[in-house]
Amino acid sequence: MSDTTTDQDQDQDQAEDSAVAEATEMLHHHINPEVLQNISVAIKVEVGRTKMKIRDLLRLTQGSVVELERIAGEPLDLLVNDTVVAQGEVVLVNDRYGIRLTRVVPASERMRNI
Repeated sequence: MSDTTTDQDQDQDQAEDSAVAEATEMLHHHINPEVLQNISVAIKVEVGRTKMKIRDLLRLTQGSVVELERIAGEPLDLLVNDTVVAQGEVVLVNDRYGIRLTRVVPASERMRNI
């Protein structure tokens, strides 16, 4: 039974990859790239997340520490319109924070998560 599941998963992955390739091809033929390049997107860097009860949230004061689910040293997520597109590490650029990308999420993987 596991062989069937594996074959089905592979078939589904291939179908999804094919659909992504087809959608990308359609975009190249039907949408002017210059139009796309002028669209604004929201970019965020996420350090981590956590969940807490409202009673615990109300107890927070200056100096409180909120523990995040991410382990120290793990790469941060770069999100574009709330979709993770890359991961990286914090850097300083001219006295401002930046992110050096260490991994870019492949387009086919991003499409699966939509």
